[in-house]
Amino acid sequence: MKHQLTHKEEEVMRILWKLEKAFVKEIIAEMGQPAPPYNTISSIVRKLESMEYIGHDSFGKTHRYYPILKKEDYRKTSLHKMMNHYFGGSMEQLMSYFVKEENVDLEELNGILDKIKEQEKK
Repeated sequence: MKHQLTHKEEEVMRILWKLEKAFVKEIIAEMGQPAPPYNTISSIVRKLESMEYIGHDSFGKTHRYYPILKKEDYRKTSLHKMMNHYFGGSMEQLMSYFVKEENVDLEELNGILDKIKEQEKK
């Protein structure tokens, strides 16, 4: 991923990941009220397309957009950046944060540990 997305760019991507394909008016319909101006979302979509995060199918003068950037790839890159910037690259510090600050309960933590152990067996 070449570019960290802004809040609005990420919102558009989340909508496209959800809908899979959408026209600008459909993207706007998924956004909260008050609805942003059509030209604003159209500009964001064109920027995302220029970054090759989305593509389009043409229908005359209209375009239907679809994500090229996979949600999983964005999530992985974003999590790594967050872990490196805020937790010194330490998984232990990241997990400690969730236990202390986000009140992850013991049952949930044990479930996570079980999943890790299952993954190690593979």
